[in-house]
Amino acid sequence: MRQEKKVLACVDKSDYAAHVADYAAWAAARLSAPIELLHVIDRHPEIAADVDRSGSIGVDAQENLLERLSQEEGERSKVMREQGRVFLNQLRTRCETHAGLQTDTRQRYGQLLATLKEQESSVGMYVLGRRGESASHTRRDLGRHVEAICRQIRRPIMTVTDDFKAPKSLLVAYDGGRMTRRGIELLASNPNMRDLPIHVVMSGKRGTDSGRHIEWAEQTLKSANFNVDASFIPGDPEQVVTRAIAERQADLLIMGAYSHSPWRSLVLGSRTNDLLRASQVPTITLHL
Repeated sequence: MRQEKKVLACVDKSDYAAHVADYAAWAAARLSAPIELLHVIDRHPEIAADVDRSGSIGVDAQENLLERLSQEEGERSKVMREQGRVFLNQLRTRCETHAGLQTDTRQRYGQLLATLKEQESSVGMYVLGRRGESASHTRRDLGRHVEAICRQIRRPIMTVTDDFKAPKSLLVAYDGGRMTRRGIELLASNPNMRDLPIHVVMSGKRGTDSGRHIEWAEQTLKSANFNVDASFIPGDPEQVVTRAIAERQADLLIMGAYSHSPWRSLVLGSRTNDLLRASQVPTITLHL
């Protein structure tokens, strides 16, 4: 029997943790999927002793120092595990109490991206904060993991910003490409989303196929009994999309992500990053 794919909420001890859990619970209910809360304890180099003095002391002293450092590391790891366990249990209670969802928890040592890649085959959607525990509190900052995760994970990824607000309408930043077409198909295949109005916005320079692309998106959703409006709005995509979100009072943005290589983005900038920084609503990125 095929295992149901889960919604995986990636949480750390930042201000975003409760928001991530709330949006993950919302997504799990909409996708009729189980939910799991994942806390990854990253082994940073700074966990070790601040200064290596092993070369300036005798052999016996070296052994004593290494033994003491090993004990301190073990004690520190034990404290971190216990703090993580309490933290996850609090979030699990939040999900089960507020959303009525049975929630699993998982705590791992390791590197975040590698851990998420290991889980990919069993995940239907990831949810994470747009800025994490180590990010500065700048409105236009992105957490250090977000771009790497969105580039390498081939699953829908929801990144959240502020307090939970149940989405009442969605906006799809549509470009007619493979990723956003797949996003339209995923929406159309989910009857649990039919109560939400869908706004499809295409921007940039009007091409010969723009009308055909917009018509396809509109008809695909309408044939699945969605309430949809679709339009082409010329102009800079970042400005057009952020303005459309405000004018249409959309609560969730769906868009394709990182269709160009990291090297091109380094030279010319990334439209995905621009939109993520500019958007003040949760965003589902598609790199499928």
